[in-house]
Amino acid sequence: MQSQSKRHPLSGFPEWLPPQRMIEQYVLDRLRTTFELYGFAPLETRAVEPLDQLLRKGETSNEVYVLRRLQAGNDPADDALGLHFDLTVPFARYVLENAGKLQFPFRRYQIQKAWRGERPQEGRYREFLQADIDVVDRDALPFHYEVEIPLIIGDALGSLPIPQIRIQVNNRKLCQGFYIGLGIPDPEAALRAVDKSDKISPAAVADLLVQTAGATEAQAKACLALAEISTEDTSFVDAVRALGVTDPLLDEGLDELVRIVEAAREHNPGLLVADLRIARGLDYYTGTVYETRLVGYERFGSICSGGRYDNLATSGSDRYPGVGISVGVSRMLGLLFGAGALSASRSVPTCVLVAVPDEETRTESDRVAAALRARGIPTEVSPSAAKFGKQIRYAERRGIPYVWFPGTEGSAGEVKDIRSGDQVIADAAAWTPPDDDLRVTVTGSAQTGLSG
Repeated sequence: MQSQSKRHPLSGFPEWLPPQRMIEQYVLDRLRTTFELYGFAPLETRAVEPLDQLLRKGETSNEVYVLRRLQAGNDPADDALGLHFDLTVPFARYVLENAGKLQFPFRRYQIQKAWRGERPQEGRYREFLQADIDVVDRDALPFHYEVEIPLIIGDALGSLPIPQIRIQVNNRKLCQGFYIGLGIPDPEAALRAVDKSDKISPAAVADLLVQTAGATEAQAKACLALAEISTEDTSFVDAVRALGVTDPLLDEGLDELVRIVEAAREHNPGLLVADLRIARGLDYYTGTVYETRLVGYERFGSICSGGRYDNLATSGSDRYPGVGISVGVSRMLGLLFGAGALSASRSVPTCVLVAVPDEETRTESDRVAAALRARGIPTEVSPSAAKFGKQIRYAERRGIPYVWFPGTEGSAGEVKDIRSGDQVIADAAAWTPPDDDLRVTVTGSAQTGLSG
């Protein structure tokens, strides 16, 4: 009989080990708690959307997974469906379909998987988990929501044991107004070209500007000069003015970006930087755009991004402008797991292992476990009635901090902290572990992704 060939995981479809999955759940719980503190309501949308909706905004056709049934035959019905590549497009569709049942402005958070058929690499997957927040309103959305979004993300990610984040913010009105003022024939193409600045050289960006946006070499040089401006305060305004380009849309974008930078400096200094090369590649963005990087992991790109969109959720005369941002949970965790920068206090949720003196008395061990669980203490019973030393070593291998020894013939039980060796008489109806031991805790290390 031939041995079975070694199985290899599918590239781009992460499957975390249990300690990593517990870290992921911890992160999701923290994000969910913060989002709800700010009044966002939970939402989940279907996994599939009509292809025409997925492809109508931005260059995404190469990334969409198309849905087909194995036995579809000549029925083309499913060929028009694809897995969503983000949560913004399905959210916009959901708003249009349920507008009569929603209260506006509508604030929602959505934690869900998405699929994108791009080349897998470190921190970038074909199946991934996102955590989004959006605010949409009917007809008009006040600008102050664009100010609020990065402050919420600062609180949400700042509550996690991860490296410091830096949110880069720009305004597409500023960029478009600048390109219009320069006289570039296709400002949208210019935005897409500049958005590739993180991936290709300035010379290559300049070539794209000439080839796709119709820019002259002088205009391309001015676009690159704009993209080089990055400040933590409002001095970017003087830097832009010094380039000598004027346009009303440019003025509007500058004013809005000033308001965001000033608010961040007041509420969360060091959180935000005005970076005028940030454009976001999807065409549905119309105002403020955000990208977020982990300090020490900048070379991996953004782990949280989004922006303002005015025309994504429209149908006839109905219009629902919005602003939102998405945390790439799988992307962020993949980078941190790869660097060994996050760890769980134990590999299982269990806080207490109840020992089994012998199989005849397992029922008593089960009673102790039930009493502890009834009081919210994660507990399991030893899988065998081996010698107590072996049962203790079983707990040690799994990181379980306490072993409970049931009493015999009416005597009280005892609980042992196997880390310190301390052992005390205890009553399962009253004993409680310290808070730090009750649940798995997550800690971060000082390691970064700078190497390599």
